[in-house]
Amino acid sequence: MLLSLLLQLLFSIQLHASLGKRQAATYDVIVVGSGPAGCIIASRLSENPARSVLLIEGGGPSYWVTGGRERPQWLTGTNLSRVDVPGLYSTIYSNPSSHLLCQNKIRAYGACTIGGNSAINAGLFYEPPASDFDKYFPTGWKHADVTPAITRLYQKQPSTNRPSLDGLYYQQSGYEAAKQWLGTNAGYTELNINANSRRKSKVFGHPAYNYAKGQRSGPVITYLQEALARPNFRLQSGTWVQRVVRTGGTATGVVVYVNGVTSTISLKPNGRVILSGGALKSPELLMKSGIGDPAILTTLSNANQLSSLPSSQWINNSAVGAGLFDNPNTFIAMSSPSIQAYNYVYENPPTADQNLYLTKKSGHYSFAGGSVSFWDTITRPDGTVAGVQGGLSNAGYRDYTDPMTVTMNIYGTSGLKSSGRVVLGGSPDYLPGPDGNVYYSNPQDAQDIATFIRRIFDALPGTGLVPLNLNQTSTVAQIVSYITSWTPYTRGQVNHWSSSCRIGSCVDRNTTVVGMKNLHVVDASIVAPLTVNPQMGVMIAAERAWDLINGMMV
Repeated sequence: MLLSLLLQLLFSIQLHASLGKRQAATYDVIVVGSGPAGCIIASRLSENPARSVLLIEGGGPSYWVTGGRERPQWLTGTNLSRVDVPGLYSTIYSNPSSHLLCQNKIRAYGACTIGGNSAINAGLFYEPPASDFDKYFPTGWKHADVTPAITRLYQKQPSTNRPSLDGLYYQQSGYEAAKQWLGTNAGYTELNINANSRRKSKVFGHPAYNYAKGQRSGPVITYLQEALARPNFRLQSGTWVQRVVRTGGTATGVVVYVNGVTSTISLKPNGRVILSGGALKSPELLMKSGIGDPAILTTLSNANQLSSLPSSQWINNSAVGAGLFDNPNTFIAMSSPSIQAYNYVYENPPTADQNLYLTKKSGHYSFAGGSVSFWDTITRPDGTVAGVQGGLSNAGYRDYTDPMTVTMNIYGTSGLKSSGRVVLGGSPDYLPGPDGNVYYSNPQDAQDIATFIRRIFDALPGTGLVPLNLNQTSTVAQIVSYITSWTPYTRGQVNHWSSSCRIGSCVDRNTTVVGMKNLHVVDASIVAPLTVNPQMGVMIAAERAWDLINGMMV
């Protein structure tokens, strides 16, 4: 333990001692944001030893390996932070972290730390169906184009639907209920979700995670650790990028703010800046660099947010920040005498559960608490299709937390018609957040999701499962009214922000920002709404972007 503390102190001294030197250096590649996409694209580009790569992160440590030391008392004496333990995922809401979450950086919920949201989410890791790429992505990004990226990702980042190292499933009462409810009554097929990634209509199975060895994994554990071993790669955390420096359509560096000091980190000639700050932060940085909707740029200029950049140097593109998507979410409490709920806690879990995890990386704390995931599609009268997804957690929510109640999470996915845009708040910082059109601005979405809920309610008789906060006999119209109302159970943000800098309008097919020569966006911003949780899709996009950008730099 003493050695670990000494190493951490030495790392801190080295970081501060070399900070000025690093900022005086120039780089071939500057990647802004160490979320899953940023870690992947920075690591891949640094595989060329002749190419200097700087990965900048505004936040600080997360996983133990990054220096993260925030954790409950029961992890004392281990090499584990709260981030490393999958079962502590949900405690980020009951025991929030000032070190991991964005504090006054975005007007939404999210992580600002090494790993980004992959350091705080449930770790769900679903391969998007081939149809997502073939229907919603442009030429160059079809499923055949991204298949090599998917293969490489699995080689680095395998998935598992059996996360407990003893090979057992835990808290299966919800899954057993789903087998009768969805399998027998509703006609769903039980399958291994990622092994059958193309099938997303009337299917269910055990959740798939990107865990390894009983711990949270992700690009921080895989890609980033490989990059850190290379002499041409640097990670600089605690550094907030304020804007991209550019001369016309050429980026020449980034302006950063570190410990109260503003300075510039410069690119080498023919270098590239890659924004990987996420679907809220990356559009913000574009706007504050004079790239975006002219009305927004005018507002920023009048507020002295564009560093005196004259309007003649603006790159007017209303697609920056447009198309912002998140899954509209509904929580439905489900109760049955056969259900055995399990509540995860930050401090003092049951002693047996602590010991099982600490000694064998097994048991309840080896996974995030979901028991089943399921999908279906809704075909509209015009022939278009909406994707819908559901899952059962192992615990109740809000007013429904008795030992026989779990929570069903329902949301719409691909093919929904509502989207919003990234808007910047007011003085003094003009922080990014969603506008009011992200959820249900097109009423068809509510109709689709309500139809899905009505269908699965129709399969409930005989299962013993009873919905508590939404009447089981509700009509589609009544369900629409409920899910679009403002309650603690409806219109919830899943915080799967994506699609705010879409390929073909905000960036080209090579991920280059329209109007720029060497500025790219590689993160959830360029990913169209997917049929599954977007985490794996974002990683696939980063691998595909490496193919394209690496080819441009040869």
